[in-house]
Amino acid sequence: MAEESCKCNGWKNPNPSPTPPRADLQQIIVNLTESCRSCSHALAAHVSHLENVSEEEMNRLLGIVLDVEYLFTCVHKEEDADTKQVYFYLFKLLRKSILQRGKPVVEGSLEKKPPFEKPSIEQGVNNFVQYKFSHLPPKERQTIVELAKMFLNRINYWHLEAPSQRRLRSPNDDISGYKENYTRWLCYCNVPQFCDSLPRYETTQVFGRTLLRSVFTVMRRQLLEQARQEKDKLPLEKRTLILTHFPKFLSMLEEEVYSQNSPIWDQDFLSVSSRTSQLGIQTVISPPPVAGTVSYNSNSSSLEQPNGGSTSPASCKASSGLEANPGEKRKMNDCHVLEEPKRPRVMGDIPMELINEVMSTITDPAAMLGPETNFLSAHSARDEAARLEERRGVIEFHVVGNSLNQKPNKKILMWLVGLQNVFSHQLPRMPKEYITRLVFDPKHKTLALIKDGRVIGGICFRMFPSQGFTEIVFCAVTSNEQVKGYGTHLMNHLKEYHIKHDILNFLTYADEYAIGYFKKQGFSKEIKIPKTKYVGYIKDYEGATLMGCELNPQIPYTEFSVIIKKQKEIIKKLIERKQAQIRKVYPGLSCFKDGVRQIPVESIPGIRETGWKPSGKDKSKEPKDPDQLYSTLKSILQQVKI
Repeated sequence: MAEESCKCNGWKNPNPSPTPPRADLQQIIVNLTESCRSCSHALAAHVSHLENVSEEEMNRLLGIVLDVEYLFTCVHKEEDADTKQVYFYLFKLLRKSILQRGKPVVEGSLEKKPPFEKPSIEQGVNNFVQYKFSHLPPKERQTIVELAKMFLNRINYWHLEAPSQRRLRSPNDDISGYKENYTRWLCYCNVPQFCDSLPRYETTQVFGRTLLRSVFTVMRRQLLEQARQEKDKLPLEKRTLILTHFPKFLSMLEEEVYSQNSPIWDQDFLSVSSRTSQLGIQTVISPPPVAGTVSYNSNSSSLEQPNGGSTSPASCKASSGLEANPGEKRKMNDCHVLEEPKRPRVMGDIPMELINEVMSTITDPAAMLGPETNFLSAHSARDEAARLEERRGVIEFHVVGNSLNQKPNKKILMWLVGLQNVFSHQLPRMPKEYITRLVFDPKHKTLALIKDGRVIGGICFRMFPSQGFTEIVFCAVTSNEQVKGYGTHLMNHLKEYHIKHDILNFLTYADEYAIGYFKKQGFSKEIKIPKTKYVGYIKDYEGATLMGCELNPQIPYTEFSVIIKKQKEIIKKLIERKQAQIRKVYPGLSCFKDGVRQIPVESIPGIRETGWKPSGKDKSKEPKDPDQLYSTLKSILQQVKI
């Protein structure tokens, strides 16, 4: 370390970089003999106390250094005086932690540790659900729980307005109390989102009724306004939930938030229900590196995104989002309670006992009659063979891509080269340089099909999460491995990969040879997403047709054909059982020999005994009088000619 008499806070480069730093300048390399610009001591003297420090401790200190540098930028860029003051306080706190090699501890006027109020917002909302909705059937109560989760999630990522802004909007409010909570929120909830060296807490777990009262009115208004503006972007089921149920939920909660004697804020609140299920919002201390996935919903509307259009320093830094916990898994007995009572009864519906009996028959080989077979049926699905090969480990699927942040391993590079070769051979009209550029472009990824350690096919794609779609650029399987169902199985894997990443639309330009393949995979020329979403993003190819595919997140695509096959087998067995019950054989119809051209279906002997019932549509259809129809059409034709 530098001499004890030296008051230097740290070594300063004698040849500082220009401000602002220029990207075209090469980073200056310094050695341990370089002198400090402030105290003239060598760099070695400033770091001598770190010679025996472990690598783990060194990495921790370097992490704090990165946070200090970022807070330094925040201090200079922030215009609000209160926020700037907090940033500067945390900047000095972290710098002191580096010098003393200690852990940063927030002190001073903020010495009260979290939680700052009990019960917390999360507990209060949970009490509200139990207090107001415990009498509902389990399935309806589960809808309320989802709304409560959505609300708590929004609070956790809500960016509070600065005290100065609040003073202008509500001059009569208690600004001092709000300023104290705002400072605590910055130090314990907001800044730790982008400064990992500071401990992070969820807003809903450390703050209570006071903070909720100060933000509820503004937050409610903005949420509902945003929902109305973006209703067309929401799926139908989410649209009903957010536009119909959410406003009523917020209105009822608002009464309890501002009520002076609401029981939900009592610390000894006892649930009316014997089953006190928590909402399952957990604290995320170390956020995973996924941007913009903080929603309980499966769409990409900004209504479910954090900050709701507000900006914070976290949005300026390299993006690292926080993924919300989807809630606790229900117990098995809860699942039965939720499903059975609410299952709608349909007239003529098949009893569940019969379905279960048929299922046990078609899934039990010993119960099935007929010769055994080890080969695929002639009517097997296109991807059946590929699915079996994947189960046996003959083929594998991997999503690979080039990276600028870290060096790809040798295997991935070999696969990328293999993909480039497959695309070049199977797509001869596409320039090889163009294929190479896109396959190795870090913004593009490829789902690779690997067999015996080598690439035999793949789908190259680029994801546009903000636009809600993915562009499929190349799709090919090597010629000697075609007609084996690999193409279908590849696309099914790609669909499931995108469902996991909440992107539910594919777009691609298909040439005349590929249109048939894409139609089989569910693509059509009818594009479901607005043109403004993809114009300027997707690459346009001359002579190709734009096709799109909308994914259903509830379909397991890699097992879809198996499910359909099983459903067909169930129906076939049910028909066989019904036929076995009908023992009477009727003679053939003789009315047609007498010149009758048609008869009602219900007049066929024995048809009603089979369980057939006339549909409502058939009842509503009445035969039109030919003469009346002729005069009507003639009148229309004359009016058209005028």
